[in-house]
Amino acid sequence: MAAKFRKIATEEAFSIPEVAESLRDVARSPSQSLDRVLVKGIYDSDTPGKGYDALNFLGGLLDVEERRLAQMDEFGVDMHLLSLTAPGVQMFDADTATDLAALANDRLADICARHPTRFAGLASFAPQSPKRAAKEMERAINELKLNGFILNSHTNDEYLDDPKYWPVLEAAEALGACIYIHPRAASYGFKGPLQDYGLDSAMWGYGMETGTHAVRMMVSGLFDRFPKLTICLGHMGEAIPFWLWRLNFMNSRAQAGGRSPKTELSMEEYFLRNFVITTSGVEDHLALDYAIRKLGADNVLWAIDYPYQPMAPAVEFMESAPVDDETKAKLFHRNAERVFRIAPAEAVQ
Repeated sequence: MAAKFRKIATEEAFSIPEVAESLRDVARSPSQSLDRVLVKGIYDSDTPGKGYDALNFLGGLLDVEERRLAQMDEFGVDMHLLSLTAPGVQMFDADTATDLAALANDRLADICARHPTRFAGLASFAPQSPKRAAKEMERAINELKLNGFILNSHTNDEYLDDPKYWPVLEAAEALGACIYIHPRAASYGFKGPLQDYGLDSAMWGYGMETGTHAVRMMVSGLFDRFPKLTICLGHMGEAIPFWLWRLNFMNSRAQAGGRSPKTELSMEEYFLRNFVITTSGVEDHLALDYAIRKLGADNVLWAIDYPYQPMAPAVEFMESAPVDDETKAKLFHRNAERVFRIAPAEAVQ
Protein backbone atom coordinates (compact mmCIF):
# COMPACT_ATOMS: atom_id res chain seq x y z
CA MET A 1 0.00 0.00 0.00
CA ALA A 2 1.44 3.37 -1.02
CA ALA A 3 2.52 5.66 1.80
CA LYS A 4 0.49 8.83 2.37
CA PHE A 5 2.46 12.02 2.70
CA ARG A 6 1.55 15.49 3.88
CA LYS A 7 1.59 17.62 0.73
CA ILE A 8 2.84 21.22 1.12
CA ALA A 9 2.97 23.15 -2.15
CA THR A 10 5.51 25.96 -1.89
CA GLU A 11 4.95 28.37 -4.82
CA GLU A 12 1.26 29.16 -4.77
CA ALA A 13 0.10 32.60 -5.89
CA PHE A 14 -2.71 34.75 -4.52
CA SER A 15 -3.71 38.38 -4.70
CA ILE A 16 -6.04 40.93 -3.15
CA PRO A 17 -8.50 43.23 -4.96
CA GLU A 18 -6.52 46.38 -4.18
CA VAL A 19 -3.35 45.04 -5.83
CA ALA A 20 -5.36 43.73 -8.78
CA GLU A 21 -6.95 47.16 -9.24
CA SER A 22 -3.58 48.90 -9.12
CA LEU A 23 -2.15 46.48 -11.66
CA ARG A 24 -5.09 47.21 -13.96
CA ASP A 25 -4.00 50.84 -13.83
CA VAL A 26 -0.48 49.75 -14.78
CA ALA A 27 -1.92 47.75 -17.68
CA ARG A 28 -3.58 50.90 -19.01
CA SER A 29 -0.48 53.04 -18.53
CA PRO A 30 2.16 53.75 -21.21
CA SER A 31 4.69 51.53 -19.42
CA GLN A 32 7.11 49.76 -21.77
CA SER A 33 7.92 47.04 -19.24
CA LEU A 34 7.66 43.48 -20.52
CA ASP A 35 5.62 42.75 -17.37
CA ARG A 36 2.82 44.75 -18.94
CA VAL A 37 2.11 41.84 -21.31
CA LEU A 38 1.10 39.55 -18.44
CA VAL A 39 -0.47 42.34 -16.39
CA LYS A 40 -2.63 43.47 -19.30
CA GLY A 41 -3.64 39.92 -20.09
CA ILE A 42 -4.86 39.16 -16.58
CA TYR A 43 -6.03 42.46 -15.06
CA ASP A 44 -7.39 44.52 -17.96
CA SER A 45 -10.66 42.79 -18.86
CA ASP A 46 -11.27 45.19 -21.77
CA THR A 47 -8.14 43.99 -23.57
CA PRO A 48 -7.52 40.35 -22.61
CA GLY A 49 -4.03 39.16 -23.46
CA LYS A 50 -3.44 36.48 -26.06
CA GLY A 51 -2.63 33.15 -24.50
CA TYR A 52 -3.81 34.06 -21.00
CA ASP A 53 -6.88 32.49 -19.41
CA ALA A 54 -7.51 35.78 -17.64
CA LEU A 55 -10.72 34.92 -15.81
CA ASN A 56 -9.38 31.58 -14.60
CA PHE A 57 -6.09 33.08 -13.41
CA LEU A 58 -7.65 36.11 -11.71
CA GLY A 59 -10.35 34.02 -10.07
CA GLY A 60 -7.77 31.56 -8.81
CA LEU A 61 -5.68 34.38 -7.37
CA LEU A 62 -8.51 36.15 -5.54
CA ASP A 63 -10.66 33.22 -4.39
CA VAL A 64 -8.46 31.56 -1.79
CA GLU A 65 -10.90 30.13 0.73
CA GLU A 66 -13.53 28.50 -1.48
CA ARG A 67 -12.44 27.63 -5.01
CA ARG A 68 -8.83 26.93 -4.09
CA LEU A 69 -9.62 24.93 -0.96
CA ALA A 70 -12.10 22.82 -2.89
CA GLN A 71 -9.42 21.93 -5.43
CA MET A 72 -6.90 21.23 -2.70
CA ASP A 73 -9.36 18.81 -1.11
CA GLU A 74 -10.13 17.18 -4.44
CA PHE A 75 -6.49 16.45 -5.23
CA GLY A 76 -5.24 15.75 -1.71
CA VAL A 77 -3.11 18.87 -1.24
CA ASP A 78 -2.79 19.63 2.46
CA MET A 79 -1.26 23.13 2.42
CA HIS A 80 -0.41 26.00 0.08
CA LEU A 81 2.43 28.35 0.92
CA LEU A 82 0.83 31.52 -0.43
CA SER A 83 2.64 34.51 -1.90
CA LEU A 84 1.47 37.69 -3.61
CA THR A 85 1.58 36.98 -7.33
CA ALA A 86 4.18 38.50 -9.64
CA PRO A 87 5.02 41.29 -10.20
CA GLY A 88 3.80 41.89 -6.65
CA VAL A 89 4.20 45.52 -5.68
CA GLN A 90 7.39 46.11 -7.63
CA MET A 91 5.87 48.09 -10.51
CA PHE A 92 4.43 50.80 -8.21
CA ASP A 93 5.97 53.93 -6.71
CA ALA A 94 7.63 53.42 -3.33
CA ASP A 95 4.78 54.78 -1.19
CA THR A 96 2.07 52.82 -3.00
CA ALA A 97 4.21 49.69 -2.95
CA THR A 98 4.93 49.98 0.76
CA ASP A 99 1.26 50.46 1.64
CA LEU A 100 0.02 47.62 -0.60
CA ALA A 101 2.67 45.20 0.68
CA ALA A 102 1.57 45.82 4.26
CA LEU A 103 -2.09 45.43 3.33
CA ALA A 104 -1.42 42.18 1.45
CA ASN A 105 0.56 40.85 4.40
CA ASP A 106 -2.28 41.66 6.81
CA ARG A 107 -4.79 39.86 4.57
CA LEU A 108 -2.45 36.90 4.16
CA ALA A 109 -1.90 36.60 7.90
CA ASP A 110 -5.68 36.60 8.41
CA ILE A 111 -6.13 33.78 5.89
CA CYS A 112 -3.40 31.72 7.57
CA ALA A 113 -4.92 32.32 11.01
CA ARG A 114 -8.35 31.15 9.80
CA HIS A 115 -6.89 28.02 8.17
CA PRO A 116 -3.68 27.15 10.05
CA THR A 117 -3.53 23.60 8.69
CA ARG A 118 -4.15 24.66 5.07
CA PHE A 119 -2.23 27.88 4.46
CA ALA A 120 1.12 29.41 5.32
CA GLY A 121 2.46 32.62 3.81
CA LEU A 122 5.40 34.48 2.33
CA ALA A 123 5.38 38.20 3.06
CA SER A 124 5.70 40.91 0.44
CA PHE A 125 7.84 43.99 0.81
CA ALA A 126 8.68 47.04 -1.30
CA PRO A 127 12.36 47.01 -2.36
CA GLN A 128 11.81 50.50 -3.80
CA SER A 129 12.25 51.71 -0.20
CA PRO A 130 14.77 49.31 1.36
CA LYS A 131 14.69 50.66 4.91
CA ARG A 132 10.90 50.63 5.07
CA ALA A 133 11.00 47.18 3.48
CA ALA A 134 13.22 45.91 6.28
CA LYS A 135 10.76 47.20 8.89
CA GLU A 136 7.86 45.50 7.14
CA MET A 137 9.86 42.28 6.96
CA GLU A 138 10.40 42.40 10.72
CA ARG A 139 6.68 43.03 11.30
CA ALA A 140 5.70 40.20 8.98
CA ILE A 141 7.78 37.62 10.83
CA ASN A 142 7.59 38.85 14.43
CA GLU A 143 3.99 40.13 14.55
CA LEU A 144 2.14 38.49 11.68
CA LYS A 145 3.98 35.16 12.06
CA LEU A 146 4.43 34.66 8.33
CA ASN A 147 6.92 32.12 7.03
CA GLY A 148 9.39 33.96 4.82
CA PHE A 149 9.47 36.46 1.96
CA ILE A 150 8.65 36.74 -1.73
CA LEU A 151 10.59 38.95 -4.14
CA ASN A 152 9.85 39.15 -7.86
CA SER A 153 13.40 39.35 -9.20
CA HIS A 154 14.57 42.81 -10.32
CA THR A 155 13.26 46.13 -9.02
CA ASN A 156 13.56 49.08 -11.41
CA ASP A 157 15.91 46.86 -13.46
CA GLU A 158 18.25 46.44 -10.46
CA TYR A 159 19.25 43.32 -8.54
CA LEU A 160 19.99 42.37 -4.94
CA ASP A 161 23.75 42.54 -5.44
CA ASP A 162 23.32 46.34 -5.48
CA PRO A 163 24.28 47.56 -1.97
CA LYS A 164 21.21 49.81 -1.84
CA TYR A 165 19.14 46.64 -1.27
CA TRP A 166 21.33 45.20 1.47
CA PRO A 167 19.00 46.35 4.30
CA VAL A 168 16.55 43.78 2.89
CA LEU A 169 19.19 41.05 3.00
CA GLU A 170 20.32 42.05 6.48
CA ALA A 171 16.75 41.80 7.71
CA ALA A 172 16.15 38.40 6.13
CA GLU A 173 19.39 36.97 7.53
CA ALA A 174 18.77 38.38 11.00
CA LEU A 175 15.25 36.97 11.02
CA GLY A 176 16.42 33.60 9.75
CA ALA A 177 13.79 33.75 7.02
CA CYS A 178 14.13 32.57 3.43
CA ILE A 179 13.61 34.89 0.45
CA TYR A 180 11.85 33.19 -2.46
CA ILE A 181 13.02 34.93 -5.65
CA HIS A 182 10.14 34.49 -8.07
CA PRO A 183 10.30 35.35 -11.78
CA ARG A 184 8.92 38.41 -13.45
CA ALA A 185 9.45 39.63 -17.00
CA ALA A 186 13.03 40.42 -17.87
CA SER A 187 14.60 43.77 -17.06
CA TYR A 188 14.89 46.41 -19.77
CA GLY A 189 18.34 45.37 -20.95
CA PHE A 190 17.04 41.94 -21.97
CA LYS A 191 13.90 43.26 -23.62
CA GLY A 192 14.80 43.28 -27.32
CA PRO A 193 15.31 39.59 -28.16
CA LEU A 194 12.47 38.46 -25.87
CA GLN A 195 9.61 40.43 -27.41
CA ASP A 196 8.86 37.86 -30.12
CA TYR A 197 7.35 34.36 -30.10
CA GLY A 198 6.21 34.53 -26.47
CA LEU A 199 9.80 34.36 -25.24
CA ASP A 200 9.12 37.12 -22.69
CA SER A 201 7.08 34.75 -20.52
CA ALA A 202 7.52 31.49 -18.63
CA MET A 203 8.62 29.68 -21.79
CA TRP A 204 12.07 31.32 -21.56
CA GLY A 205 12.31 34.89 -20.32
CA TYR A 206 11.19 34.35 -16.72
CA GLY A 207 13.75 31.66 -16.00
CA MET A 208 16.55 33.52 -17.77
CA GLU A 209 15.79 36.67 -15.77
CA THR A 210 15.62 34.98 -12.39
CA GLY A 211 18.61 32.75 -13.06
CA THR A 212 20.64 35.83 -13.99
CA HIS A 213 19.60 37.46 -10.72
CA ALA A 214 20.77 34.47 -8.68
CA VAL A 215 24.07 34.17 -10.55
CA ARG A 216 24.75 37.89 -10.01
CA MET A 217 24.27 37.33 -6.29
CA MET A 218 26.79 34.48 -6.27
CA VAL A 219 29.52 35.99 -8.44
CA SER A 220 29.33 39.38 -6.67
CA GLY A 221 30.55 37.87 -3.38
CA LEU A 222 27.29 38.86 -1.67
CA PHE A 223 27.11 35.57 0.23
CA ASP A 224 30.46 36.26 1.88
CA ARG A 225 28.77 39.22 3.53
CA PHE A 226 25.52 37.31 4.22
CA PRO A 227 26.65 33.71 4.77
CA LYS A 228 23.45 32.61 6.55
CA LEU A 229 21.07 34.01 3.95
CA THR A 230 18.77 31.44 2.33
CA ILE A 231 17.34 31.97 -1.16
CA CYS A 232 14.69 29.80 -2.78
CA LEU A 233 14.36 29.49 -6.56
CA GLY A 234 11.43 27.84 -8.32
CA HIS A 235 11.15 25.96 -11.61
CA MET A 236 13.79 23.37 -10.73
CA GLY A 237 16.28 26.11 -9.84
CA GLU A 238 15.81 28.23 -12.99
CA ALA A 239 18.30 25.90 -14.78
CA ILE A 240 21.23 26.88 -12.53
CA PRO A 241 21.79 23.33 -11.16
CA PHE A 242 22.54 22.19 -14.70
CA TRP A 243 25.11 24.99 -15.19
CA LEU A 244 27.03 24.70 -11.92
CA TRP A 245 30.11 22.99 -13.33
CA ARG A 246 30.45 25.58 -16.08
CA LEU A 247 29.73 28.45 -13.69
CA ASN A 248 32.56 27.22 -11.46
CA PHE A 249 34.99 26.83 -14.32
CA MET A 250 34.29 30.10 -16.08
CA ASN A 251 34.04 32.12 -12.87
CA SER A 252 37.48 30.90 -11.81
CA ARG A 253 38.81 32.31 -15.09
CA ALA A 254 36.92 35.56 -14.60
CA GLN A 255 38.34 35.92 -11.08
CA ALA A 256 41.87 35.19 -12.29
CA GLY A 257 41.49 37.80 -15.03
CA GLY A 258 40.13 40.45 -12.68
CA ARG A 259 36.68 40.56 -14.29
CA SER A 260 34.90 39.09 -11.27
CA PRO A 261 35.48 39.65 -7.53
CA LYS A 262 37.47 37.13 -5.55
CA THR A 263 35.08 35.05 -3.46
CA GLU A 264 35.58 32.84 -0.44
CA LEU A 265 33.69 29.91 -1.96
CA SER A 266 33.02 28.55 -5.42
CA MET A 267 29.73 29.11 -7.20
CA GLU A 268 28.66 25.53 -6.55
CA GLU A 269 29.51 25.85 -2.86
CA TYR A 270 27.37 28.98 -2.58
CA PHE A 271 24.48 27.29 -4.36
CA LEU A 272 24.64 24.26 -2.09
CA ARG A 273 24.94 26.37 1.06
CA ASN A 274 22.64 29.31 0.37
CA PHE A 275 19.97 28.07 -2.03
CA VAL A 276 17.08 25.65 -2.13
CA ILE A 277 14.89 25.00 -5.16
CA THR A 278 11.31 23.97 -5.88
CA THR A 279 9.80 21.86 -8.63
CA SER A 280 7.17 24.43 -9.64
CA GLY A 281 6.16 24.13 -13.28
CA VAL A 282 8.78 21.48 -14.17
CA GLU A 283 7.08 18.09 -14.01
CA ASP A 284 9.97 16.06 -15.40
CA HIS A 285 11.30 13.06 -13.47
CA LEU A 286 14.70 13.20 -15.18
CA ALA A 287 15.11 16.84 -14.12
CA LEU A 288 14.01 15.94 -10.60
CA ASP A 289 16.49 13.06 -10.44
CA TYR A 290 19.34 15.32 -11.55
CA ALA A 291 18.38 18.05 -9.05
CA ILE A 292 18.33 15.55 -6.18
CA ARG A 293 21.67 14.02 -7.21
CA LYS A 294 23.32 17.42 -7.70
CA LEU A 295 21.89 19.35 -4.74
CA GLY A 296 20.80 16.65 -2.31
CA ALA A 297 17.26 15.68 -1.39
CA ASP A 298 17.25 18.18 1.49
CA ASN A 299 17.41 21.10 -0.95
CA VAL A 300 14.48 20.28 -3.25
CA LEU A 301 10.86 21.19 -2.39
CA TRP A 302 7.63 20.33 -4.17
CA ALA A 303 5.48 23.10 -5.62
CA ILE A 304 2.55 23.48 -8.00
CA ASP A 305 2.60 27.14 -9.20
CA TYR A 306 -1.18 27.45 -8.83
CA PRO A 307 -3.22 28.92 -10.52
CA TYR A 308 -0.79 29.17 -13.43
CA GLN A 309 -0.22 25.39 -13.33
CA PRO A 310 -3.02 22.89 -12.60
CA MET A 311 -2.98 20.92 -9.36
CA ALA A 312 -3.77 17.40 -10.57
CA PRO A 313 -0.68 16.79 -12.76
CA ALA A 314 1.64 18.37 -10.19
CA VAL A 315 0.36 15.98 -7.53
CA GLU A 316 0.64 13.01 -9.88
CA PHE A 317 4.18 14.05 -10.86
CA MET A 318 5.44 13.85 -7.29
CA GLU A 319 3.35 10.87 -6.24
CA SER A 320 4.78 8.89 -9.16
CA ALA A 321 8.36 10.12 -8.74
CA PRO A 322 10.80 7.17 -8.71
CA VAL A 323 12.27 7.94 -5.28
CA ASP A 324 12.08 6.14 -1.95
CA ASP A 325 9.56 7.10 0.73
CA GLU A 326 12.14 8.93 2.85
CA THR A 327 13.08 11.16 -0.09
CA LYS A 328 9.44 11.66 -1.08
CA ALA A 329 8.59 12.80 2.45
CA LYS A 330 11.37 15.39 2.24
CA LEU A 331 10.17 16.65 -1.13
CA PHE A 332 6.50 16.75 -0.21
CA HIS A 333 6.69 18.34 3.24
CA ARG A 334 9.75 17.94 5.48
CA ASN A 335 11.96 20.36 3.58
CA ALA A 336 9.16 22.94 3.41
CA GLU A 337 8.59 22.62 7.14
CA ARG A 338 12.30 23.24 7.79
CA VAL A 339 13.01 25.99 5.26
CA PHE A 340 9.80 27.98 5.79
CA ARG A 341 9.32 27.14 9.49
CA ILE A 342 5.94 25.49 8.97
CA ALA A 343 4.72 23.58 11.99
CA PRO A 344 4.47 19.79 11.55
CA ALA A 345 0.93 18.59 10.94
CA GLU A 346 0.54 17.12 14.41
CA ALA A 347 1.38 20.48 16.00
CA VAL A 348 -1.51 22.34 14.34
CA GLN A 349 -4.34 19.80 14.56
